[in-house]
Amino acid sequence: MLREGKIPADNRVALTPAHCKWIHKTSTEVRVIAQASPERCYSDKEYLAAGVEVREDMTGCDILLGIKEVPAKTLLPGKTYLFFSHTKKQQPDNRQMFRAILEKKITLIDYECLEHDDGQRILGFGFFAGVVGAHNGIMAYGQRTGEYNLGRVHQQQSFRELIHTYFGLRLPEIKVAVTGSGRVAHGVLEVMNLLEIVEVEPDEFLERSFSYPVFTQLKGGGLYEHVQTKTYHREHFHAHPQDYRCTFLPFTRTADILMNGIYWDKNMPRLFEWEDMVHPDFRIKTIADITDDKEGSIPCNLGEASMEAPIYGVDRQTRQRTAPYLPGSVDVMAVGNLPNELPRDASRYFGQQLIKYVLEPLINGGSKIIDRATMVRGGQLMEHYRYLSEYAGVR
Repeated sequence: MLREGKIPADNRVALTPAHCKWIHKTSTEVRVIAQASPERCYSDKEYLAAGVEVREDMTGCDILLGIKEVPAKTLLPGKTYLFFSHTKKQQPDNRQMFRAILEKKITLIDYECLEHDDGQRILGFGFFAGVVGAHNGIMAYGQRTGEYNLGRVHQQQSFRELIHTYFGLRLPEIKVAVTGSGRVAHGVLEVMNLLEIVEVEPDEFLERSFSYPVFTQLKGGGLYEHVQTKTYHREHFHAHPQDYRCTFLPFTRTADILMNGIYWDKNMPRLFEWEDMVHPDFRIKTIADITDDKEGSIPCNLGEASMEAPIYGVDRQTRQRTAPYLPGSVDVMAVGNLPNELPRDASRYFGQQLIKYVLEPLINGGSKIIDRATMVRGGQLMEHYRYLSEYAGVR
């Protein structure tokens, strides 16, 4: 298990000490070794206490598990790696690393690409990203208005402790629009329910005022429609997103807070455009862009903030990044490692799914699930990922 090399360092782990102990107890073929790290949410001492060897040199390991991208200079030739490579969308920041993977004849299995037969992702931290992102969005609105005060998630030791901070909190008559239907959205809905924000139907949200806080959830069919037929079919939309338009604009005039949890790529229509933000009726004051695509479905996502300072402002007229909570600006929360604020809870869930669905076929020679998630095998791009040839520098 690798030490995280990306800066700032991630503190989540693929396997907790308890997971490692269970693996050693149930398998005589697998030994987990942890690379020494001062950053992990579980200390080296905790791994040692669970019977895990902690060392610096990982060259003797066959399979290397990480969380985030591995720096190109530390990649070991000929090994099998599992981590979130963030190369599927041809992200420019990770191009050098991806090319090094091919040059060093590495096998890369990307967590993001591990899917059940129906396309549902197996592994991810989306639920806890949704929890932390929703909390931060509500927190930021309180900071802007001064009507209530929420502390930071990372000040709590666990999700259970975070829940206790919600007791007795009274929210004003806010209206929250939640987009998406996956793990991120489920995490957002958990916080909405814990904060006793009442769910209403989209048409009620648009047409009515309420004397208590409310939210509405907008899934695919409530966000997009075919330009000609005015219908929505999920499979067709994902195959031909350019044939659809987004129907979110009316919600910009009625929502105070937007919690964005939708998947997005460059061919999909945005939720709204810059021009919409300068309209006098644009009401949204706080945007928690939890899926965090720079200049993606949220045009005013100008890039990542940090876990330490997760909120920044965007001037609606100049389109420039500013301090948060200023008049004439929209507050944006865009953080790529939100689950780091609840790292132990997030790591426990992730490791459970890894053991349940991935570990056995990984050790025993593979499966269809493993094959579909293998982007590179021995330095060669796999068939599903041939579209990355130019990105990878392959002719």
